[in-house]
Amino acid sequence: MGTLNTIIAEIEQVIGKIDEKQIDAFANEILASSRVFVTGEGRSGLMAKAFAMRLMHLGLIVYVVGETTTPALQGSDALVAVSGSGTTAETVHSAQQAKELDCTIFVVTTNSASTLAKLATHTLIIPAATKWRRAGEIATQQPLGSLFDQGSHIALDAVCLDIANQKHISNEAARERHTNVE
Repeated sequence: MGTLNTIIAEIEQVIGKIDEKQIDAFANEILASSRVFVTGEGRSGLMAKAFAMRLMHLGLIVYVVGETTTPALQGSDALVAVSGSGTTAETVHSAQQAKELDCTIFVVTTNSASTLAKLATHTLIIPAATKWRRAGEIATQQPLGSLFDQGSHIALDAVCLDIANQKHISNEAARERHTNVE
């Protein structure tokens, strides 16, 4: 099996184990939020930023935690926190702050028993391998948390597709919100 086929097979294994009800609930609750803030560190943070970009294309008000133009979080807002382990200190801290403000907290993680997941209003479990290679994780040939990152990206794109379908947003409508200062 070639390298690409290995990666695709691993991704299919993860995606096949994601609970679609979590995707639907995630989309519905995101739509009910006034504003969406995303956070994560490293590659998980990049997956969160990709999700934020797509939500913006779909017409939602969205911010990335830590950016200079990010406003204060308020109780009617939602925080989406992405961490494979569910223990990343900065991500957990953001979720703790959101909890104190009574925000809705969405957690994307592999670990439903993690510190981060315990703070969640809603979880989206990505049953993938992390850099820690804990017992019960799906085996992978890829380094570190690549499989979690890939599974997160696809699952969050599924949330976006659900939102686009609910809001009847076409590709053309999304493209109108795409940056024009490149």
